[in-house]
Amino acid sequence: MRPLVLAPEMALFAGSLTVLLSGSFLPHRRLWVTRAIAAVGLLVAAALSVVAIVGGSEIAFSGTFVADRATGVVRVVVVVAVALMLLVATDDVSGSQREAETYALMLLASTGVLVMSGARDLQVLLVGFLLASIPAYGLVGLERTRWAAEAAMKTYLLGALAGISLMLGTVLLYGVSGETSYAALTRELGASPSGVLSAGVVLVVCALLFEAGAVPAHFWVPDAAQAAGVTAATFLTTVPKLGAVLALYRFVGVLPGTVALPLLVGLLAVLTMTLGNLAAYGQTDVRRLLGWSTVSQAGYLLVPVAVVGRSPLAESSLLFYLGAYAVTNVGAFAVAAALPEHRELSDYRGLARQRPWVAGALLVCLLGLVGTPPTAVFVGKLTTATAAWDGSLGWLTAAVVLNSLLSLYYYLRWIVPTFAVVPRSGRDLVGIIRTGRGPAVAAVTAAAASIVGGISTGWIWPT
Repeated sequence: MRPLVLAPEMALFAGSLTVLLSGSFLPHRRLWVTRAIAAVGLLVAAALSVVAIVGGSEIAFSGTFVADRATGVVRVVVVVAVALMLLVATDDVSGSQREAETYALMLLASTGVLVMSGARDLQVLLVGFLLASIPAYGLVGLERTRWAAEAAMKTYLLGALAGISLMLGTVLLYGVSGETSYAALTRELGASPSGVLSAGVVLVVCALLFEAGAVPAHFWVPDAAQAAGVTAATFLTTVPKLGAVLALYRFVGVLPGTVALPLLVGLLAVLTMTLGNLAAYGQTDVRRLLGWSTVSQAGYLLVPVAVVGRSPLAESSLLFYLGAYAVTNVGAFAVAAALPEHRELSDYRGLARQRPWVAGALLVCLLGLVGTPPTAVFVGKLTTATAAWDGSLGWLTAAVVLNSLLSLYYYLRWIVPTFAVVPRSGRDLVGIIRTGRGPAVAAVTAAAASIVGGISTGWIWPT
Protein backbone atom coordinates (compact mmCIF):
# COMPACT_ATOMS: atom_id res chain seq x y z
CA MET A 1 0.00 0.00 0.00
CA ARG A 2 1.37 3.40 -0.96
CA PRO A 3 1.81 5.79 1.94
CA LEU A 4 -0.82 8.45 2.38
CA VAL A 5 -3.48 6.96 0.13
CA LEU A 6 -5.89 9.38 1.79
CA ALA A 7 -3.51 12.35 1.39
CA PRO A 8 -6.03 14.61 -0.47
CA GLU A 9 -8.67 13.95 2.18
CA MET A 10 -6.12 14.64 4.90
CA ALA A 11 -5.16 17.92 3.23
CA LEU A 12 -8.77 19.10 3.18
CA PHE A 13 -9.35 18.00 6.76
CA ALA A 14 -6.20 19.76 7.97
CA GLY A 15 -7.21 22.85 6.02
CA SER A 16 -10.64 22.91 7.66
CA LEU A 17 -9.13 22.67 11.15
CA THR A 18 -6.57 25.37 10.38
CA VAL A 19 -9.26 27.69 9.03
CA LEU A 20 -11.46 27.11 12.06
CA LEU A 21 -8.67 27.74 14.56
CA SER A 22 -7.36 30.78 12.68
CA GLY A 23 -10.83 32.28 12.45
CA SER A 24 -11.22 32.00 16.19
CA PHE A 25 -8.34 34.40 16.83
CA LEU A 26 -8.26 36.72 13.82
CA PRO A 27 -10.13 40.06 13.89
CA HIS A 28 -12.94 40.46 11.37
CA ARG A 29 -10.94 42.75 9.12
CA ARG A 30 -8.36 39.98 8.65
CA LEU A 31 -10.64 37.02 8.12
CA TRP A 32 -9.57 37.07 4.47
CA VAL A 33 -6.57 35.11 5.74
CA THR A 34 -8.85 32.12 6.31
CA ARG A 35 -9.87 32.23 2.66
CA ALA A 36 -6.19 32.14 1.71
CA ILE A 37 -5.63 29.16 4.02
CA ALA A 38 -8.58 27.35 2.47
CA ALA A 39 -7.19 28.06 -1.00
CA VAL A 40 -3.81 26.63 -0.01
CA GLY A 41 -5.51 23.52 1.37
CA LEU A 42 -7.40 23.07 -1.90
CA LEU A 43 -4.23 23.58 -3.94
CA VAL A 44 -2.38 20.92 -1.93
CA ALA A 45 -5.34 18.53 -2.22
CA ALA A 46 -5.47 19.10 -5.99
CA ALA A 47 -1.77 18.35 -6.40
CA LEU A 48 -2.04 15.21 -4.29
CA SER A 49 -5.11 14.09 -6.26
CA VAL A 50 -3.27 14.41 -9.57
CA VAL A 51 -0.30 12.48 -8.16
CA ALA A 52 -2.67 9.73 -6.98
CA ILE A 53 -4.27 9.46 -10.44
CA VAL A 54 -0.86 9.18 -12.11
CA GLY A 55 0.18 6.54 -9.56
CA GLY A 56 -2.63 4.21 -10.61
CA SER A 57 -5.40 2.45 -8.74
CA GLU A 58 -4.94 0.97 -5.29
CA ILE A 59 -7.21 -0.72 -2.78
CA ALA A 60 -6.18 0.19 0.75
CA PHE A 61 -7.08 -0.42 4.38
CA SER A 62 -7.94 -4.10 4.03
CA GLY A 63 -10.07 -3.44 0.98
CA THR A 64 -12.31 -0.81 2.56
CA PHE A 65 -11.18 2.15 0.40
CA VAL A 66 -10.18 2.38 -3.24
CA ALA A 67 -8.10 5.12 -4.83
CA ASP A 68 -8.88 4.49 -8.51
CA ARG A 69 -9.67 6.62 -11.55
CA ALA A 70 -13.21 7.38 -10.40
CA THR A 71 -12.03 8.48 -6.96
CA GLY A 72 -9.33 10.63 -8.56
CA VAL A 73 -11.76 12.34 -10.93
CA VAL A 74 -14.17 13.17 -8.11
CA ARG A 75 -11.30 14.50 -5.99
CA VAL A 76 -10.22 16.88 -8.73
CA VAL A 77 -13.77 17.99 -9.54
CA VAL A 78 -14.57 18.66 -5.87
CA VAL A 79 -11.41 20.71 -5.41
CA VAL A 80 -12.04 22.77 -8.55
CA ALA A 81 -15.68 23.36 -7.64
CA VAL A 82 -14.87 24.48 -4.09
CA ALA A 83 -12.09 26.74 -5.40
CA LEU A 84 -14.64 28.49 -7.63
CA MET A 85 -16.90 28.81 -4.59
CA LEU A 86 -14.16 30.72 -2.78
CA LEU A 87 -14.49 33.33 -5.54
CA VAL A 88 -18.25 33.33 -5.04
CA ALA A 89 -17.70 33.87 -1.32
CA THR A 90 -15.65 37.04 -1.80
CA ASP A 91 -18.83 39.11 -2.04
CA ASP A 92 -21.14 36.84 -0.07
CA VAL A 93 -19.37 36.22 3.24
CA SER A 94 -16.17 38.26 3.02
CA GLY A 95 -15.65 40.20 6.24
CA SER A 96 -18.74 38.75 7.90
CA GLN A 97 -18.81 36.94 11.22
CA ARG A 98 -19.51 33.64 9.49
CA GLU A 99 -16.65 33.76 6.98
CA ALA A 100 -14.20 31.37 8.65
CA GLU A 101 -16.98 28.98 9.64
CA THR A 102 -18.22 28.85 6.04
CA TYR A 103 -14.82 27.84 4.68
CA ALA A 104 -14.19 25.35 7.48
CA LEU A 105 -17.55 23.63 7.04
CA MET A 106 -17.13 23.47 3.26
CA LEU A 107 -13.72 21.82 3.53
CA LEU A 108 -14.91 19.43 6.23
CA ALA A 109 -17.97 18.37 4.23
CA SER A 110 -15.79 17.98 1.13
CA THR A 111 -13.60 15.56 3.08
CA GLY A 112 -16.66 13.43 3.82
CA VAL A 113 -17.71 13.53 0.17
CA LEU A 114 -14.30 12.22 -0.91
CA VAL A 115 -14.42 9.45 1.67
CA MET A 116 -17.84 8.42 0.32
CA SER A 117 -16.56 8.40 -3.25
CA GLY A 118 -13.85 5.86 -2.51
CA ALA A 119 -15.64 3.73 0.09
CA ARG A 120 -15.72 -0.03 -0.51
CA ASP A 121 -17.14 -0.89 2.87
CA LEU A 122 -20.49 0.08 4.38
CA GLN A 123 -18.90 1.25 7.62
CA VAL A 124 -16.51 3.55 5.76
CA LEU A 125 -19.46 4.76 3.69
CA LEU A 126 -21.30 5.59 6.91
CA VAL A 127 -18.33 7.59 8.23
CA GLY A 128 -18.12 9.55 4.99
CA PHE A 129 -21.88 10.12 4.96
CA LEU A 130 -21.88 11.59 8.47
CA LEU A 131 -18.79 13.70 7.79
CA ALA A 132 -20.44 15.12 4.66
CA SER A 133 -23.88 15.63 6.22
CA ILE A 134 -23.29 17.18 9.63
CA PRO A 135 -21.32 20.23 8.37
CA ALA A 136 -24.04 20.72 5.74
CA TYR A 137 -26.64 21.34 8.45
CA GLY A 138 -24.48 24.14 9.81
CA LEU A 139 -23.95 25.66 6.38
CA VAL A 140 -27.69 25.98 5.84
CA GLY A 141 -28.25 27.70 9.18
CA LEU A 142 -25.33 30.16 9.04
CA GLU A 143 -27.52 32.83 7.44
CA ARG A 144 -29.44 33.19 10.77
CA THR A 145 -32.81 34.12 9.32
CA ARG A 146 -36.19 32.57 9.95
CA TRP A 147 -36.18 30.96 6.51
CA ALA A 148 -32.65 29.64 6.94
CA ALA A 149 -33.56 28.16 10.31
CA GLU A 150 -36.55 26.40 8.76
CA ALA A 151 -34.41 25.07 5.89
CA ALA A 152 -31.70 23.92 8.32
CA MET A 153 -34.25 22.07 10.43
CA LYS A 154 -35.73 20.37 7.38
CA THR A 155 -32.28 19.39 6.14
CA TYR A 156 -31.29 18.11 9.57
CA LEU A 157 -34.42 16.02 10.05
CA LEU A 158 -34.18 14.44 6.60
CA GLY A 159 -30.45 13.94 7.05
CA ALA A 160 -30.89 12.32 10.45
CA LEU A 161 -33.52 10.00 8.98
CA ALA A 162 -31.17 9.18 6.10
CA GLY A 163 -28.35 8.45 8.53
CA ILE A 164 -30.57 6.10 10.50
CA SER A 165 -31.62 4.47 7.23
CA LEU A 166 -27.98 3.91 6.27
CA MET A 167 -27.11 2.44 9.67
CA LEU A 168 -30.14 0.15 9.67
CA GLY A 169 -29.41 -0.97 6.11
CA THR A 170 -25.81 -1.72 7.09
CA VAL A 171 -26.98 -3.79 10.06
CA LEU A 172 -29.39 -5.81 7.92
CA LEU A 173 -26.80 -6.53 5.23
CA TYR A 174 -24.24 -7.43 7.86
CA GLY A 175 -26.77 -9.74 9.49
CA VAL A 176 -27.35 -11.78 6.34
CA SER A 177 -23.75 -11.76 5.08
CA GLY A 178 -21.56 -11.44 8.16
CA GLU A 179 -19.48 -8.77 6.35
CA THR A 180 -19.65 -5.09 5.44
CA SER A 181 -16.94 -4.90 2.76
CA TYR A 182 -18.18 -4.76 -0.83
CA ALA A 183 -15.97 -7.68 -1.88
CA ALA A 184 -17.54 -9.90 0.77
CA LEU A 185 -21.05 -8.67 -0.01
CA THR A 186 -20.58 -9.73 -3.62
CA ARG A 187 -19.77 -13.26 -2.48
CA GLU A 188 -22.29 -13.65 0.30
CA LEU A 189 -25.45 -11.80 -0.68
CA GLY A 190 -26.42 -14.18 -3.48
CA ALA A 191 -27.59 -16.79 -0.98
CA SER A 192 -29.19 -14.33 1.45
CA PRO A 193 -32.94 -14.19 2.24
CA SER A 194 -34.50 -11.99 -0.43
CA GLY A 195 -36.76 -10.04 1.93
CA VAL A 196 -34.02 -8.94 4.35
CA LEU A 197 -31.61 -8.35 1.48
CA SER A 198 -34.05 -6.11 -0.38
CA ALA A 199 -34.88 -4.13 2.76
CA GLY A 200 -31.20 -3.54 3.57
CA VAL A 201 -30.36 -2.49 0.02
CA VAL A 202 -33.29 -0.06 -0.24
CA LEU A 203 -32.39 1.54 3.09
CA VAL A 204 -28.81 2.16 1.98
CA VAL A 205 -29.96 3.56 -1.37
CA CYS A 206 -32.46 5.93 0.25
CA ALA A 207 -29.71 7.37 2.45
CA LEU A 208 -27.47 8.05 -0.55
CA LEU A 209 -30.38 9.63 -2.42
CA PHE A 210 -30.59 12.21 0.36
CA GLU A 211 -27.00 13.29 -0.30
CA ALA A 212 -27.67 13.29 -4.04
CA GLY A 213 -30.80 15.43 -3.61
CA ALA A 214 -32.94 12.92 -5.48
CA VAL A 215 -36.45 11.56 -4.95
CA PRO A 216 -37.69 10.58 -2.40
CA ALA A 217 -35.26 12.52 -0.14
CA HIS A 218 -35.11 15.75 -2.14
CA PHE A 219 -37.39 18.03 -0.11
CA TRP A 220 -34.57 19.92 1.57
CA VAL A 221 -32.87 21.03 -1.65
CA PRO A 222 -35.05 23.95 -2.89
CA ASP A 223 -35.46 25.35 0.63
CA ALA A 224 -31.71 25.23 1.26
CA ALA A 225 -30.96 26.77 -2.14
CA GLN A 226 -33.34 29.66 -1.44
CA ALA A 227 -32.72 30.37 2.25
CA ALA A 228 -29.04 29.59 2.82
CA GLY A 229 -26.26 31.98 1.90
CA VAL A 230 -25.52 31.78 -1.80
CA THR A 231 -22.06 30.29 -1.21
CA ALA A 232 -23.55 27.61 1.02
CA ALA A 233 -26.36 27.00 -1.48
CA THR A 234 -23.84 26.57 -4.29
CA PHE A 235 -21.91 24.04 -2.23
CA LEU A 236 -24.93 22.08 -1.02
CA THR A 237 -26.43 21.67 -4.48
CA THR A 238 -23.14 20.66 -6.10
CA VAL A 239 -20.50 18.87 -4.03
CA PRO A 240 -22.54 16.29 -2.04
CA LYS A 241 -24.00 14.95 -5.30
CA LEU A 242 -20.53 14.07 -6.59
CA GLY A 243 -19.68 11.67 -3.80
CA ALA A 244 -23.18 10.31 -3.28
CA VAL A 245 -23.78 9.32 -6.91
CA LEU A 246 -20.38 7.65 -7.22
CA ALA A 247 -20.95 5.83 -3.91
CA LEU A 248 -24.33 4.67 -5.20
CA TYR A 249 -22.69 3.51 -8.45
CA ARG A 250 -20.16 1.42 -6.53
CA PHE A 251 -22.79 -0.05 -4.20
CA VAL A 252 -25.18 -1.06 -6.99
CA GLY A 253 -22.30 -2.66 -8.86
CA VAL A 254 -21.58 -5.21 -6.11
CA LEU A 255 -25.14 -6.45 -5.68
CA PRO A 256 -26.18 -9.86 -6.99
CA GLY A 257 -28.36 -10.13 -10.07
CA THR A 258 -31.27 -11.35 -7.97
CA VAL A 259 -31.79 -7.78 -6.71
CA ALA A 260 -33.66 -5.69 -9.28
CA LEU A 261 -32.08 -2.47 -8.00
CA PRO A 262 -31.00 -1.10 -11.41
CA LEU A 263 -34.66 -1.03 -12.45
CA LEU A 264 -35.60 0.78 -9.24
CA VAL A 265 -32.78 3.29 -9.75
CA GLY A 266 -33.96 3.88 -13.33
CA LEU A 267 -37.51 4.57 -12.18
CA LEU A 268 -36.24 6.92 -9.46
CA ALA A 269 -34.10 8.69 -12.06
CA VAL A 270 -37.14 9.35 -14.26
CA LEU A 271 -39.24 10.47 -11.30
CA THR A 272 -36.47 12.76 -10.04
CA MET A 273 -35.78 14.50 -13.34
CA THR A 274 -39.49 14.88 -14.12
CA LEU A 275 -40.48 16.19 -10.70
CA GLY A 276 -37.56 18.60 -10.60
CA ASN A 277 -38.44 20.04 -13.99
CA LEU A 278 -42.16 20.36 -13.32
CA ALA A 279 -41.62 21.95 -9.90
CA ALA A 280 -39.25 24.52 -11.42
CA TYR A 281 -41.94 25.74 -13.83
CA GLY A 282 -43.73 27.96 -11.34
CA GLN A 283 -40.68 29.38 -9.57
CA THR A 284 -39.86 33.09 -9.73
CA ASP A 285 -37.03 33.18 -7.18
CA VAL A 286 -33.87 32.43 -9.16
CA ARG A 287 -32.19 30.44 -6.41
CA ARG A 288 -35.24 28.30 -5.73
CA LEU A 289 -35.52 27.68 -9.46
CA LEU A 290 -31.89 26.54 -9.46
CA GLY A 291 -32.65 24.35 -6.45
CA TRP A 292 -35.31 22.45 -8.35
CA SER A 293 -33.01 22.39 -11.36
CA THR A 294 -30.38 20.54 -9.31
CA VAL A 295 -33.04 18.00 -8.33
CA SER A 296 -33.69 17.30 -12.01
CA GLN A 297 -29.95 17.06 -12.66
CA ALA A 298 -29.71 14.40 -9.95
CA GLY A 299 -32.12 12.35 -12.04
CA TYR A 300 -29.84 12.52 -15.07
CA LEU A 301 -26.85 11.57 -12.91
CA LEU A 302 -28.67 8.44 -11.75
CA VAL A 303 -29.01 7.12 -15.32
CA PRO A 304 -25.51 5.56 -15.51
CA VAL A 305 -26.12 3.98 -12.08
CA ALA A 306 -29.11 2.14 -13.54
CA VAL A 307 -26.92 0.48 -16.18
CA VAL A 308 -23.86 -0.31 -14.07
CA GLY A 309 -22.33 -3.52 -15.40
CA ARG A 310 -24.60 -3.47 -18.46
CA SER A 311 -22.88 -0.79 -20.53
CA PRO A 312 -19.15 -0.05 -20.96
CA LEU A 313 -20.09 3.65 -21.18
CA ALA A 314 -21.65 3.77 -17.72
CA GLU A 315 -18.65 4.77 -15.60
CA SER A 316 -17.01 7.12 -18.10
CA SER A 317 -20.28 8.92 -18.84
CA LEU A 318 -20.98 9.30 -15.14
CA LEU A 319 -17.54 10.74 -14.38
CA PHE A 320 -17.72 13.19 -17.27
CA TYR A 321 -21.23 14.29 -16.35
CA LEU A 322 -20.19 14.84 -12.71
CA GLY A 323 -17.45 17.24 -13.78
CA ALA A 324 -19.62 19.00 -16.36
CA TYR A 325 -22.50 19.44 -13.94
CA ALA A 326 -20.26 20.74 -11.15
CA VAL A 327 -18.73 23.64 -13.11
CA THR A 328 -22.01 24.53 -14.84
CA ASN A 329 -24.07 24.59 -11.66
CA VAL A 330 -21.43 26.65 -9.85
CA GLY A 331 -21.48 29.11 -12.75
CA ALA A 332 -25.25 29.56 -12.57
CA PHE A 333 -25.19 30.14 -8.81
CA ALA A 334 -22.22 32.50 -9.21
CA VAL A 335 -24.40 34.77 -11.36
CA ALA A 336 -27.00 34.79 -8.58
CA ALA A 337 -24.22 35.65 -6.12
CA ALA A 338 -23.00 38.49 -8.34
CA LEU A 339 -26.49 40.02 -8.20
CA PRO A 340 -27.52 39.46 -4.56
CA GLU A 341 -30.29 42.07 -4.63
CA HIS A 342 -31.89 40.61 -7.75
CA ARG A 343 -33.78 37.56 -6.52
CA GLU A 344 -36.71 37.49 -8.96
CA LEU A 345 -36.54 36.53 -12.62
CA SER A 346 -37.94 39.91 -13.63
CA ASP A 347 -35.06 41.64 -11.82
CA TYR A 348 -32.69 40.46 -14.54
CA ARG A 349 -34.35 42.57 -17.19
CA GLY A 350 -31.69 44.55 -19.01
CA LEU A 351 -28.72 42.65 -17.59
CA ALA A 352 -27.23 41.91 -21.03
CA ARG A 353 -26.90 45.62 -21.85
CA GLN A 354 -25.34 46.60 -18.54
CA ARG A 355 -23.26 43.50 -17.76
CA PRO A 356 -22.79 41.55 -21.01
CA TRP A 357 -20.10 39.21 -19.65
CA VAL A 358 -22.23 38.14 -16.72
CA ALA A 359 -25.28 37.74 -18.96
CA GLY A 360 -23.23 35.67 -21.40
CA ALA A 361 -22.02 33.42 -18.59
CA LEU A 362 -25.62 32.96 -17.43
CA LEU A 363 -26.71 32.06 -20.96
CA VAL A 364 -23.97 29.46 -21.32
CA CYS A 365 -24.65 27.89 -17.93
CA LEU A 366 -28.43 27.73 -18.29
CA LEU A 367 -28.31 26.35 -21.82
CA GLY A 368 -25.61 24.00 -20.57
CA LEU A 369 -27.93 22.64 -17.91
CA VAL A 370 -30.51 22.05 -20.65
CA GLY A 371 -27.90 20.07 -22.56
CA THR A 372 -27.22 22.37 -25.49
CA PRO A 373 -24.11 21.85 -27.65
CA PRO A 374 -21.25 22.60 -27.44
CA THR A 375 -21.37 22.65 -23.64
CA ALA A 376 -19.94 19.88 -21.47
CA VAL A 377 -23.33 18.92 -20.02
CA PHE A 378 -24.53 18.21 -23.56
CA VAL A 379 -21.81 15.58 -23.87
CA GLY A 380 -22.69 14.25 -20.42
CA LYS A 381 -26.37 13.88 -21.28
CA LEU A 382 -25.60 12.40 -24.69
CA THR A 383 -23.29 9.76 -23.27
CA THR A 384 -25.51 8.86 -20.33
CA ALA A 385 -28.48 8.48 -22.67
CA THR A 386 -26.32 6.34 -24.94
CA ALA A 387 -25.27 4.23 -21.97
CA ALA A 388 -28.93 3.67 -21.08
CA TRP A 389 -29.68 2.62 -24.66
CA ASP A 390 -26.63 0.37 -24.70
CA GLY A 391 -27.85 -1.18 -21.45
CA SER A 392 -31.21 -2.09 -23.04
CA LEU A 393 -33.11 0.64 -21.20
CA GLY A 394 -34.46 2.56 -24.17
CA TRP A 395 -37.29 4.03 -22.10
CA LEU A 396 -34.68 5.67 -19.86
CA THR A 397 -32.99 7.21 -22.89
CA ALA A 398 -36.34 8.60 -24.02
CA ALA A 399 -36.92 10.05 -20.54
CA VAL A 400 -33.58 11.89 -20.65
CA VAL A 401 -34.38 13.43 -24.04
CA LEU A 402 -37.95 14.41 -23.16
CA ASN A 403 -37.00 15.90 -19.81
CA SER A 404 -34.19 17.90 -21.39
CA LEU A 405 -36.73 19.44 -23.76
CA LEU A 406 -39.11 19.95 -20.85
CA SER A 407 -36.50 21.90 -18.90
CA LEU A 408 -35.92 24.41 -21.69
CA TYR A 409 -39.07 26.37 -20.80
CA TYR A 410 -38.15 27.44 -17.28
CA TYR A 411 -34.56 28.26 -18.23
CA LEU A 412 -35.92 30.47 -21.01
CA ARG A 413 -38.05 32.27 -18.42
CA TRP A 414 -34.75 33.48 -16.97
CA ILE A 415 -32.90 34.01 -20.25
CA VAL A 416 -35.58 36.07 -22.00
CA PRO A 417 -35.71 39.00 -19.53
CA THR A 418 -31.91 38.94 -19.25
CA PHE A 419 -31.55 39.61 -22.98
CA ALA A 420 -34.68 41.69 -23.42
CA VAL A 421 -34.11 44.90 -25.34
CA VAL A 422 -34.48 47.74 -22.83
CA PRO A 423 -34.41 51.37 -24.04
CA ARG A 424 -31.71 53.45 -22.41
CA SER A 425 -34.41 55.56 -20.82
CA GLY A 426 -35.80 52.36 -19.32
CA ARG A 427 -32.87 51.95 -16.97
CA ASP A 428 -34.81 53.81 -14.34
CA LEU A 429 -37.21 50.87 -14.26
CA VAL A 430 -34.59 48.37 -13.12
CA GLY A 431 -31.86 50.62 -11.75
CA ILE A 432 -28.15 50.32 -12.35
CA ILE A 433 -27.22 46.66 -12.01
CA ARG A 434 -24.13 46.24 -9.83
CA THR A 435 -22.28 42.95 -9.79
CA GLY A 436 -19.74 41.51 -7.39
CA ARG A 437 -16.33 41.05 -8.98
CA GLY A 438 -15.46 37.68 -7.41
CA PRO A 439 -18.73 35.93 -8.30
CA ALA A 440 -18.66 37.46 -11.78
CA VAL A 441 -15.17 36.07 -12.39
CA ALA A 442 -16.31 32.67 -11.09
CA ALA A 443 -19.33 32.71 -13.42
CA VAL A 444 -17.33 33.61 -16.51
CA THR A 445 -14.64 31.04 -15.63
CA ALA A 446 -17.22 28.29 -15.13
CA ALA A 447 -18.98 29.16 -18.39
CA ALA A 448 -15.67 29.07 -20.25
CA ALA A 449 -14.82 25.72 -18.67
CA SER A 450 -18.20 24.36 -19.75
CA ILE A 451 -17.60 25.31 -23.38
CA VAL A 452 -13.97 24.15 -23.40
CA GLY A 453 -15.02 20.87 -21.80
CA GLY A 454 -17.65 20.29 -24.47
CA ILE A 455 -15.38 21.18 -27.38
CA SER A 456 -12.34 19.23 -26.13
CA THR A 457 -14.22 16.09 -25.13
CA GLY A 458 -12.00 13.94 -27.32
CA TRP A 459 -8.94 14.89 -25.27
CA ILE A 460 -10.37 14.79 -21.76
CA TRP A 461 -12.84 11.90 -22.10
CA PRO A 462 -11.88 9.28 -19.46
CA THR A 463 -10.95 6.04 -21.19
